[in-house]
Formats: sequence, structure tokens, C-alpha cells
Amino acid sequence: MHSTTRNIFDGLRILDLTRVMSGPYCTAMFADLGADVVKIELPNTGDEARFFAPHVQGESTYFALLNRGKKSVTINLKSDQGQALVRDLARQSDVVIENFRPGVMDRLGLDYDSLSRDNPRLIYASISGFGQEGPYRDWPAFDLVIQAMSGLMSITGERDGRAMAVGESVADVATGMFAAFGVAGALYDRELTGVGRRLEVAMLDSVFSMLVTSLSRKLFTDRKPGRVGNRHPETYPVDSYDTSDGVVVLVGFTDATVARIMTVIGRPELVTDPRFQDNPARNAHESELRALISGWTRQHTRAQVLEALRQADVPTAPVWSFDELFASGHLEARDLVRPGRHTTLGDIRIVPQPVKFAAAPMPDKPRSPTLGEDTDAILSERLGLDADQIRALRAAKII
Repeated sequence: MHSTTRNIFDGLRILDLTRVMSGPYCTAMFADLGADVVKIELPNTGDEARFFAPHVQGESTYFALLNRGKKSVTINLKSDQGQALVRDLARQSDVVIENFRPGVMDRLGLDYDSLSRDNPRLIYASISGFGQEGPYRDWPAFDLVIQAMSGLMSITGERDGRAMAVGESVADVATGMFAAFGVAGALYDRELTGVGRRLEVAMLDSVFSMLVTSLSRKLFTDRKPGRVGNRHPETYPVDSYDTSDGVVVLVGFTDATVARIMTVIGRPELVTDPRFQDNPARNAHESELRALISGWTRQHTRAQVLEALRQADVPTAPVWSFDELFASGHLEARDLVRPGRHTTLGDIRIVPQPVKFAAAPMPDKPRSPTLGEDTDAILSERLGLDADQIRALRAAKII
């Protein structure tokens, strides 16, 4: 029987040496499942994400969403005493996750070899832009840089338009998820072997590995991947279409589905038209098929188009705004926006990782920390420092 009161990662201690997005996204996934995540930040400035807008009452709501359920401890990593404090915390941790540039942790004496000597069970995950080895290891990496270099931007946008970035930091998010997958795998391996290990993941590698459709063309054909707008690169009609009052998408992924589309738009005779009889033909005659479908969709409202296509069992959907999504009822039904708390902002809303585990509740009202909010408590409870020792560290600007 599963306990109904135990979170998936209850008791797991993670020392979080990450900042901005890819690393914090990874560690937030563990916090969502009950892990004890201690986030180390620089005194005074903290994680650079604290400067990212929007701000409410001086607090970054971007940071609050990414760092839910964590504890914030401020330590000056450039000082010998600060590095010693981190080493002491690492001895008591199951996992260390960092996303500094390659080589920084070695210079600080906080690399895997140094920390694992005192804690052989330690799992140590490094996240970087281009990997710990390789020709670009020292290049600074931001989400837009990775979207640009991975090939993703080159295949995103209208066919004759300029290369476009995806409208969210998908490189950061994907890398954070891959890192979490890697740490979970290493935790399972540790259960079998009793020892930890180091793992690393690069942002460029993460995005590149996701481009399956383009890679299937690049690796196996002589056709060059490129921008095609909202249509699928290989299958047509899979595209977006204007209606009289909005936009819909439809997915004609088989000959049978396309036949049903032809009937819905009032042109059943086109089912046997050689121009549209199979996918290669439909791709060759894309502009003609698009004109036929859009000619019908423009004559009807979005609701009418959706109803007619659904009645014919054609996969279709509206292009929603955020307002429409929030009004749809789906978020409430799936518990995707949950209550959280913040010392300055009070009750807030957070968006946790979306996997649902049977008989395993997520932490109730996780807190997003203000800068250094937990420094004194962690140094006292974990490391046994008394009030005078903590005051001395603060006076010396170590914390």
C-alpha cells in the first residue's frame, strides 16, 4: 500500500548551486515532489533572476515561480570560509546541482572530486550551455543563444520570414527537465550500487536532441530542414487556419482523416482527386489544398468550424490566448495553478511540475524564499553554528 502522506522525494536533500532558469527549473521539480532544496545565493545580490521582471513590491515574480518550495541561504562563494560552509552542507546532501560555467566549481574547490571524497554517495549534476568539454565550453549561454545555435530558430517562423525564437525559454526548461531525469536515474543507480556519480547536461545538446522531425530529414534524406510556418514539415494538412473570428488548427494526418475534412468543407469529390490522394501529393499541391480549406474556414466562426470538424472526428483546436486558457476550466480540473506563499507577497499562485503520482500529494502551499531567508536556520540546524558564530560570519560578509 502506498502512503497517502509521503511525498515522492521526502528526505532527499539537494544542495542547489544554480541560478537564472535551467538549474532552478530542475531543482524546483524536485522541490515539488517533497525534496529538501537548499539554494545557495550570493549575499546582497542573490540569483540574477531576482532582477528579472515583472516585480511586485520589489520581488521578482519570475524568481518566485522558479524557486518555489526552496530555502535560500546566502554565502560568499569567493571566500575560503564560504566555500568551507558549502562543503559542510554538501557532506549532508544527497545531490548537488550547479550551472556555473565549466571550470568555476573546480576553481572554488566545489567540484565533484573534491566533494565526493567526503561523501561517496553524492550525486553531482552540472548544467552548462555547451558541455564540460567541446569547442564552445567557455561561451556564455542564454536561452536565445541556444535556440539560435541548436537549429531550432532556423526551423521556426514563416517560410519566407526571418528565423524566430519560440515564445518561451524552451532551451532552459528542456535542459532543466533533462537534468532532473538524469538525477533521478542516478538516484536509482545509487540504490543498486551504494555510490553516487557525476552527470552533466548541456543546453545545446538538450534542444538538439528534441528536434526529431528535422533530424529525421537531415540524417536520412537530402532535403534540408527549414521554416514552414505553422504547418507540419512533412504532413499536410497539419496547419492553422483563420476563421471569421479567430484561428484554429487541424491535423489531417492520415488519408482517412483528409477524406473526412473534404466532406466537412463540402468537397467530397476531392477525395479521389490525384492532387490530394496521398501525403506526397498533398505536399506537392499544398497551396491549392490550403486555399480550399481556408476558403471554407473563413466563412464560418471559430466555434462552427470546431464543431463541424469534431463531429467528423478530425483533430482540431482553437488557438487560445492565455485569458482563454485560464477561463477554460482545464487548469482547475488538472490542479495546474496551486496556492503558494511568500513572506513579502503573502499568498501567491505557483505552477508546479505536471506529473501526477497516485497516492502522493505535493507539498502544501510551498514557499518561495526572499533572499537569504533561511541562512540562520540552515547554518544552525544543519551545521550546528551558534548565534555568535553566525553573527561573526555576517560581520565578515561571508553570509
